[in-house]
Amino acid sequence: MDAAFTAEQDEIRRTLRDLLTKHGGPGEVRAAVRTTEGHDPALWHRLALELGLPGLAVAEEYGGAGCTATELALACEETGRALLPSPLLATAVLAAPLITALGTPEQRAELLPRIADGTLTAALAVPGGSMAAALGLTADNRAAAWAGGGRAGGIQAHPDEGGGGGWRLYGEADRVLDGHSAGLLLVAAHAGGYPRSRTLLFLVSAEAEGLARTRLTSMDETRPLARIELRDAPARLLGADDGTDVCGALADTGSRAAAVLAAEAVGAAAGALERTVAYVKEREQFGRAIGSFQAVKHRLADLYVRVEAARSAAYYAAWDPAAGPLALAQALEAARIVAGEAVQLHGGIGFTWEHEAHLYVKRAAADELLFGPVHRLRDHAAGRAGLFGAVTADGPVRGVAV
Repeated sequence: MDAAFTAEQDEIRRTLRDLLTKHGGPGEVRAAVRTTEGHDPALWHRLALELGLPGLAVAEEYGGAGCTATELALACEETGRALLPSPLLATAVLAAPLITALGTPEQRAELLPRIADGTLTAALAVPGGSMAAALGLTADNRAAAWAGGGRAGGIQAHPDEGGGGGWRLYGEADRVLDGHSAGLLLVAAHAGGYPRSRTLLFLVSAEAEGLARTRLTSMDETRPLARIELRDAPARLLGADDGTDVCGALADTGSRAAAVLAAEAVGAAAGALERTVAYVKEREQFGRAIGSFQAVKHRLADLYVRVEAARSAAYYAAWDPAAGPLALAQALEAARIVAGEAVQLHGGIGFTWEHEAHLYVKRAAADELLFGPVHRLRDHAAGRAGLFGAVTADGPVRGVAV
């Protein structure tokens, strides 16, 4: 394994950092989250047209750059450093890989070029609001608990009585990332009724009848969440109902997404640490910069080690997605600890609403609620590795040797 980055990968990082330094500062972030979309549409289109950000990992035949998860992780590390609100995670990290894995050739040709050029944004809607479970990060997603199931609960799908191969969806999903503004929804729903229930993914247009979307008040405004309500909304099946392993595709996407999310969390932690280091060099107490005190140096050194260890884990996971959930756990923990210490080391100013320190705290807490928590990420990863014994659909069986 060659851990060195290529010139192209370094250029992606440098170019994106320069652009976000100019147009993604704390003031621009605060203004962007208060827009109807929850992000700056002009900056999003610039990122798409000039840098090809949403199409980094999309195949060249569909207008993308054909890069790997490593390039996408490097890009997300920079967006995480700036706490940039954008549809990148929901569209390029979650939706696009599922369309690539499950979509028919016609669906891929229709949707992926529009995702790659930034004209179409997408969101993954799962019932129950448990994104981590649906992606197989904290539990086996083949269990029906995360998606409801049966004749009640979750989102139910049934063939359209009008024929034509269409479907109708009924139900709701909470905490859908960027669900209020996405032009396309990928909705996980149950089909086949209680006896033969199976999970499928469906495509729902933002203009579909029977679709209601409500933006929710969230802890972290840079991660806009929505409630999706479907009342006999028309939908198209993603792919073909031919026994395709939808849960397996969700889990594969989850592992790769975890690696990218880990890099983004590392970027946020690094951003908080950099701002803190800059502050303690300027803030004076007893006639000297507080950063010169040994106690402060020790705390900053500990934070630096945490960030670098999480960065190494994230980079490795970008190369080997199987390590994604563990890397995500380490990165989320590092982001939480660094953000908390950043507030403390900023002193009184760190507790004010006008300062950006609280934005990092909210991002760390919200990401762990949405994609964690950390202890469940580690527990599920350890169970899958057989550290606790045999693994069943309900999780590891404690005390059973393997």
